[in-house]
Amino acid sequence: MAAPAEPCAGQGVWNQTEPEPAATSLLSLCFLRTAGVWVPPMYLWVLGPIYLLFIHHHGRGYLRMSPLFKAKMVLGFALIVLCTSSVAVALWKIQQGTSEAPEFLIHPTVWLTTMSFAVFLIHTERKKGVQSSGVLFGYWLLCFVLPATSAAQQASGAGFQSDPVRHLSTYLCLSLVVAQFVLSCLADQPPFFPEDPQQSNTCPEAGASFPSKAMFWWVSGLVWRGYRRPLRPKDLWSLGSENSSEELVSRLEKAWIRNRSTARRHTKATTFKRKGSSDMEAPDTEPFLRQEGSQWGPLLKAIWQVFHSTFLLGTLSLVISDVFRFTVPKLLSLFLEFIGDPKPPAWKGYLLAVLMFLSACLQTLFEQQNMYRLKVLQMRLRSAITGLVYRKVLALSSGSRKASAVGDVVNLVSVDVQRLTESVLYLNGLWLPLVWIVVCFVYLWQLLGPSALTAIAVFLSLLPLNFFITKKRNHHQEEQMRQKDLRARLTSSILRNSKTIKFHGWEGAFLDRVLGIRGQELGALRTSGLLFSVSLVSFQVSTFLVALVVFAVHTLVAENAMDAEKAFVTLTVLNILNKAQAFLPFSIHSLVQARVSFDRLVAFLCLEEVDPDAVDSSSSGEAGRTLTKVMSCLPSCVTRINLTVPQGCLLAVVGPVGAGKSSLLSALLGELSKVDGFMSIKGAVAYVPQEAWVQNTSVVENVCFGQELEPAWLERVLEACALRPDVDSFPEGVHTSIGEQVRVSRSFCDRETLQKAAVYLLGWTPLASPLDAHVGAACLQTRSSGPGWATQGTKQNLGPAPRTPEAPLQAGGPSVDPRGPSSQSLRRTVPLQKPRQRFL
Repeated sequence: MAAPAEPCAGQGVWNQTEPEPAATSLLSLCFLRTAGVWVPPMYLWVLGPIYLLFIHHHGRGYLRMSPLFKAKMVLGFALIVLCTSSVAVALWKIQQGTSEAPEFLIHPTVWLTTMSFAVFLIHTERKKGVQSSGVLFGYWLLCFVLPATSAAQQASGAGFQSDPVRHLSTYLCLSLVVAQFVLSCLADQPPFFPEDPQQSNTCPEAGASFPSKAMFWWVSGLVWRGYRRPLRPKDLWSLGSENSSEELVSRLEKAWIRNRSTARRHTKATTFKRKGSSDMEAPDTEPFLRQEGSQWGPLLKAIWQVFHSTFLLGTLSLVISDVFRFTVPKLLSLFLEFIGDPKPPAWKGYLLAVLMFLSACLQTLFEQQNMYRLKVLQMRLRSAITGLVYRKVLALSSGSRKASAVGDVVNLVSVDVQRLTESVLYLNGLWLPLVWIVVCFVYLWQLLGPSALTAIAVFLSLLPLNFFITKKRNHHQEEQMRQKDLRARLTSSILRNSKTIKFHGWEGAFLDRVLGIRGQELGALRTSGLLFSVSLVSFQVSTFLVALVVFAVHTLVAENAMDAEKAFVTLTVLNILNKAQAFLPFSIHSLVQARVSFDRLVAFLCLEEVDPDAVDSSSSGEAGRTLTKVMSCLPSCVTRINLTVPQGCLLAVVGPVGAGKSSLLSALLGELSKVDGFMSIKGAVAYVPQEAWVQNTSVVENVCFGQELEPAWLERVLEACALRPDVDSFPEGVHTSIGEQVRVSRSFCDRETLQKAAVYLLGWTPLASPLDAHVGAACLQTRSSGPGWATQGTKQNLGPAPRTPEAPLQAGGPSVDPRGPSSQSLRRTVPLQKPRQRFL
């Protein structure tokens, strides 16, 4: 509530109660009084509805009625009663015929409605689980600072005797506002029934007060603990659900799939409309329409939908920081004007000095808040996109795997994702430095007049050069990443076949190829770096040229000489201009790299995937596996198949090399494109390829594969795979480390990679693999008495096998014979044991 004063009128006053027009400066008592009355209500009525909408969609439960909440409500109702009494007194005086200015009725009424809204916000925050409010913290701060300044000036002017009742109500209101401000600096208790599950050693940021979040006091405990002793893993806070990779990847994947489906429907609709309008032009336009579906619009939209709130909050902090940045030159100009004029009162100089100090502090504070928000956004974006790439790798079709090698995926995760996340810091650098430059030119125009036009001319003369440099650097960045992919593919191939290369003496030839590709990559990188250096030098030189030309032109042309105010303020503005011009090339450099990386990521994420509906895994089908009329993308490879594998069956597919045995297993896994037919598999599937893969860890962890250890199951696996003698010979038993770093036999790897499942698909037959004869027979005997099995082998290396309930399939020629070999060969085999487990 503004401090009272005697009514008056005059030109240049802010309201009708100003005794006399003190000054036209922004620091006059009229301005301070008017700002104290209208700024806090405007602040709350602008941000309050947005804040209500935000906490309505991000509720965390509700808080119990703590003593802190009760104290806030009591003080809020006291302020409402005080404002109501002020309105009642003003109405009573008007009814008595006393001449009253409109402000004595309007101002208390506005404050009454605003205080009621503030009390409603306090109650809503308790219902939504908000422990500390930044919006109300700013509101109570404004309600105290601005009115207190004008009230102090009125008290020093001995205006208390004119209207003691209104003065007492003003001071009482300020006292209650100070109490509310102190309470807003405290944090309430955690929610009674939180929506997110409680974790041990949670991060204190969620329950910290607003000043603690703004000043980063909540991290001081960890810093102090690290100063006293080395930190341990248990000292670190647990990760919240909003920062977990599971939550982030799932949200981004859902948004990406939804936006991509929408883009495809839009492309199909556009194609249909164009075909309907002109059938002759449709074949020419279809390739371009197909390219529209592969653009980076859906992924960019998905990233915006998931992470826009954090980015906008950081951008808001940066904009507020820039407001305080440009407040410093204006305050400096007022301070230099105050020094040159001895008439203004001394309090104005102290106030200007304090405001300059606070502006610099608040600028730094909001800059750090922006940096913190963007760093959190970088962490979340990196986790989400990396997880999206890994999930895409698991769903790639066989054709897409040929187009994207392992080295390409490594480059995507290590280089492209890193560049994309780093560009988040420079996104605002595309438009914000331009705003800085415009504001700086406005300042220079106010200070120097038409001489500031020379600064615009110098700056615009360098823009064509930088646009040309940006275009050329984009081309060299694409060339560098292309050469990096080639080098990664070649290096990966060399490492996989290093023994063969050494045996043939091809080290020098492959080394020359790698160095040649590396040389082209370094050439593109060197050219891009030189262009960036030229761009950076041009921006740095432009600042010096602007200062030199502006001062020279103003000294030669202007009638008024250069004084201290113009010189110091101009140098301050040019310093801001220098920061803007230094930040702009870095932003362009980062975003050029990010665009190339983003195109590569989108191209990878748009690769063809396996059809999830190719294999029917519903539980309503017939027990066993049914495969009918399946065609693959490989011509005459897997065609005209009618196959049913009942429960507990061991099926062997035999045939020469290239007959389609592995393609049949790939079709069962859904990795081949199904043109027609139906395929159903009931139960979990375990597939062992022709080349076994073992993790670099212990035997027990390879068997469990991330699942909880079951000792009984472990013993069954070791016995079924005939691994017990091998494990007993290890120094640490099942806890012995194996993998690429520890040499073990191929026989051990093939047996060890079998996992728990209801359906087993083997890319090799135990009798045709590097297993010993008795080990292979034991494996087949054990497998045939378990769940369903399908195995493959060539005619030449497949030894005598136990008899199967179904005849073996013979693979040869363009199709697979469903009847298998003659029945005479089956009569000479030993019958299998009856299935002991039910095959679902």
